[in-house]
Amino acid sequence: MNALYLTARLDIAESLRSRWFMFYSIVFGGIVVLLFVFGLTESRILGFTGLSRLLVTYIQLCVAILPVFILITTVRSVAGDRDAGVFEYMLSLPVPLYAWFWGKMLGRFVVVFLPVFGAMAVAAIYAALRGIEVDWSLFVLYTALLVALAWAFLGIGMLISTLARTPDVAQTGAFLTWLVLLLFLDLILLGLMVRERLPLELIVGIAVANPLQSFRTAAILLFDPQMVVLGPSSYVILDALGRSGYLTFALAYPIALGTLSAGVGYFLFRRGDLP
Repeated sequence: MNALYLTARLDIAESLRSRWFMFYSIVFGGIVVLLFVFGLTESRILGFTGLSRLLVTYIQLCVAILPVFILITTVRSVAGDRDAGVFEYMLSLPVPLYAWFWGKMLGRFVVVFLPVFGAMAVAAIYAALRGIEVDWSLFVLYTALLVALAWAFLGIGMLISTLARTPDVAQTGAFLTWLVLLLFLDLILLGLMVRERLPLELIVGIAVANPLQSFRTAAILLFDPQMVVLGPSSYVILDALGRSGYLTFALAYPIALGTLSAGVGYFLFRRGDLP
């Protein structure tokens, strides 16, 4: 466990010194500042006031921005060290492979999650100081959803990084994965299934298997309990799982997906990189 902690600490220290982390933090901090500047905390949309509206908008922006940031930065973890020849040095030290692999993943989770959570926390504290209403239960649920989303794409990123032999290939694979999940699975694949008149339950099941879609649907459910914007799909989800059941699924499934992806990546890493 000490080796795991030291590896995570080393990865955190390296990330904090990099320029991408500064840019990453500025992006999410800037989003919250802009939302305050444009007065979203004072608006009344769908019955939401105070900080709740800001959180809804912030979460929707995170759906598009957070996964690609995580994938692009994470895929260099294994592929970058392989390309730089770090493996030979690491194998000469008394550091178990599991500690190195999982330590890098835990360290990267801290680095990618803290700026996202920090921006939200600062917004909540600022709103409370100004006397603006803060729904803390909603804040906790959004935080949990962000944890699940970040962990899912961290696991996927570690798997891609293990499979790729060079950093360039890893980054290309990460971008294509994000593009498929964001665009093709939502629009092209689902549109094709609707055109072929497949059962609605099957279409909805394939849609929520996409971690981006499950996160987005859970975010919609938090501010629209009837999920009116989803149309007939909402009846399938609510009838099958209910509000609490779907929120539990939206939290558990991405974490399980990220853990499974990282586990497969670790298995391949052990088989492919040991002399």
